[in-house]
Amino acid sequence: MPDIKAIFSKVDKRLLAGALIGLLFLCLWAAKAGLSKYVIFIISLIGVYIVAAESLNLTNGYTGLFSLGHAGFMAIGAYTSTLLTFPVKGRDLFVIAKLPVFLGGPEAAWPFLPALIMGGIFAAVVAAIVGLPVLRLRGHYLSVASLGLMVLITALAMNLRDLTRGSIGINSIPTYTNVWWAYIAAVITVYVVWRIVNSSFGRAMKAIREDETAARVQGINPLKYKLLAFTVGAFFAGIAGGLYAHLSGAIRPYAFSFNLTFQIVIMVVIGGQGTIAGPVVGVVILTILRYVLKPLEEALGIYGLVELIYALLLIVTMLRKPEGLAGKRVGDRKVALLR
Repeated sequence: MPDIKAIFSKVDKRLLAGALIGLLFLCLWAAKAGLSKYVIFIISLIGVYIVAAESLNLTNGYTGLFSLGHAGFMAIGAYTSTLLTFPVKGRDLFVIAKLPVFLGGPEAAWPFLPALIMGGIFAAVVAAIVGLPVLRLRGHYLSVASLGLMVLITALAMNLRDLTRGSIGINSIPTYTNVWWAYIAAVITVYVVWRIVNSSFGRAMKAIREDETAARVQGINPLKYKLLAFTVGAFFAGIAGGLYAHLSGAIRPYAFSFNLTFQIVIMVVIGGQGTIAGPVVGVVILTILRYVLKPLEEALGIYGLVELIYALLLIVTMLRKPEGLAGKRVGDRKVALLR
């Protein structure tokens, strides 16, 4: 006989999730109708950062890795989607004008969605290739290697001038990203991460995070699951990069460097690693804080004030609530909310 309580529990969760998503998009519709373009830009940027932070959480929070290469995958997605969707009239500025039509030559500008997905796929392919040797490392060795990957991607973007225009960057990018694209991508990312972490793959990832040696004894291949988390995270990072490029309308290599990397890491840590809600909470708080303090920073002439406050928040969080704002402690163990 079926467990009626379990059935109703699942139905309730689905109804609750549907109601929250419906409420979210209703709020977005109201905001779009009544708020200024600047505020809508910030709200859309929060959605893009949720995609980036939630995908990093899959790698760092649930698998126990400490990757610092996420901004590099965002750069891959940003440049790929930009070049594929760039207006035909401006393609003579790039080497892409010499490519075949199916690769985005002078006669073919891709639609936004296929170009966005292609950026994510390209980032995932790079992650899979690089991940095979890099993910055999542990601890700070892995962090340094992933950081080196981000530096390498940034250096390539600086030096491949025929393709990326180097430090000048690419302007006049079609601004396809709006609040709807940003939050549809955010909802899909959260859902995919939630499905993964509540599957057998997710249980294996968490086992590796808790004790890799014990997981190996139980027959789990750590490299397989690390590579899966790394590749899926890179795919959504590429999506986030493409959304960012088509939201801001301009990209430059230094936009995907150390500042963005540590900003996303701080969002995940403060919100709560290994939780679904944590990255969302961290993104909302820190992004709003940045734009609220920006006028104060300019008025006082203390440039770098926002970064200083970020650092202080990170220190306080690690000392007082290391499980993050979306987690709680039970005894000596951390229990994640909304797992």
